[in-house]
Amino acid sequence: MVKLKAPGFSKSMLVLGMLFLYLPMVVLIVYSFNASRLVSVWAGFSTKWYGALFANEQLLSAVWMSLRIAFYSASMAVCLGTLCAFVITRFKKMRGRTLLSSMITAPLVMPEVITGLSLLLLFVQMAQLIGWPVDRGMATIWIAHTTFCSAYVAVVVSARLQEVDLSIEEAAMDLGCTPLKTFFVITLPVIAPALVSGWLLAFTLSLDDLVIASFVSGPGATTLPMVVFSSVRMGVSPEINALATIIIAVVSVIAFIAWFWMRRAEKRRLRPR
Repeated sequence: MVKLKAPGFSKSMLVLGMLFLYLPMVVLIVYSFNASRLVSVWAGFSTKWYGALFANEQLLSAVWMSLRIAFYSASMAVCLGTLCAFVITRFKKMRGRTLLSSMITAPLVMPEVITGLSLLLLFVQMAQLIGWPVDRGMATIWIAHTTFCSAYVAVVVSARLQEVDLSIEEAAMDLGCTPLKTFFVITLPVIAPALVSGWLLAFTLSLDDLVIASFVSGPGATTLPMVVFSSVRMGVSPEINALATIIIAVVSVIAFIAWFWMRRAEKRRLRPR
């Protein structure tokens, strides 16, 4: 007779951790199909809240603005963060390198309230001195998000740049490549996974930000986290559950496609020739 082994401590902790992370999401998805507006009452299966979601112009406008700000912020953060990472990793004898590195990583440990308040004061002073920005809105949120997202990108890219074999770049320049061409032909393809990771991280941080956007936004610019937070304070709306379910579904599909593509690439690389 085969005796079943009791699950070990590691497996038990793994199961508990997975339940702690994903059980609330499952509950949210289930209640997005609840016919009742009350979260504590199950009144039957219904998809009417998805229809109400797509009829809510304020919510859809906030989603569109958040996606645009996140895209612009992530793209600019990758450019600035990559430049900073390149300077830190390649010019180790530069004067002020330690100061520059500290200033880049400061947003990582700075409370968001302090960052948002300092940026708000900056924009107010700029409006008084040079007349810009006239109104705080999408541009100010974009600048603010780029500011703290660049720090995360710089950390990710610098970690990858430190692993790049400098002899390959030196060989390319010995063969006649200019430093700029060497960067785009040799270095850039090597650090491309880090750039993609940094862009996705910056996009997620920008899309999820509430505190900093609340400081630097104006009456005409409302992001998705701001709308969700204001509506949750008055009670959890089933439309928010429906929106969260759609976001979870989209992220899950993207994650599965990325996993499948990486798995195929790994199999192709290990396949004997």
